[in-house]
Amino acid sequence: MVEKEDNVERPDGRKFDEPREMEAKVGIIDNAFGSAMFRFGDTVALAGVYGPKVLHPQHLQNPKKALLRCYYNMISFSVPDRSRPGPGRRDHEIGKVTEWALSDTIDLEQFPSQVVDIHISILQANASTRCAGINAASLALANAGLPMKEMVSSVSIGKLDKGLVVDLTKEEEDFEEGEGATDLPLAFTPSGKITLMQMDGQISSEQLKEGIKLGKKACEKVYEVQKEALKNMGDK
Repeated sequence: MVEKEDNVERPDGRKFDEPREMEAKVGIIDNAFGSAMFRFGDTVALAGVYGPKVLHPQHLQNPKKALLRCYYNMISFSVPDRSRPGPGRRDHEIGKVTEWALSDTIDLEQFPSQVVDIHISILQANASTRCAGINAASLALANAGLPMKEMVSSVSIGKLDKGLVVDLTKEEEDFEEGEGATDLPLAFTPSGKITLMQMDGQISSEQLKEGIKLGKKACEKVYEVQKEALKNMGDK
């Protein structure tokens, strides 16, 4: 059971199932159709939605539904050691993963032959960047007024001293690397549907089940923060 991991000691004093402090805001980019910021502790993601708009070139158009495109980029100053400017291979991969996590929750069939672009920028990075980006992107889509079946909430699960914990920091990731780091990014809808599950590393099947339970519980907390941001979107 999850309770057996309650004695996991974390550098910042959090409980094993406790995410970092979360913050969310919407409507923060004036020239975007919709926008949002989501923060896990020191990890800050900004998302802007542009569209629906006509897709060019024309041969890429789908007469049955809109195309969703996600662009993910870690700003070069988002980490202590400046990264190379511009998106790399990892950025393209996370952009595609984000598309998969969000696409089934948007009614794209209402916008045939059009495109919806989501641009995600990581302003500060201290682990869980893809999850923060997904949370910001889902909020930005809602802020844009796009027809959505459900919101998407995301969080990462990792290992610390062989126990599973919610929302690893970079310090915790580095601590675990010597024993074989494990990262389990998850995304859920409020109804409990999993829209993202990746795994980097190795855990047992029992730990995977427990990780999914932990992730679902944590995503319920993320969703509450997202809902509050949408309620307050008139207070810019």
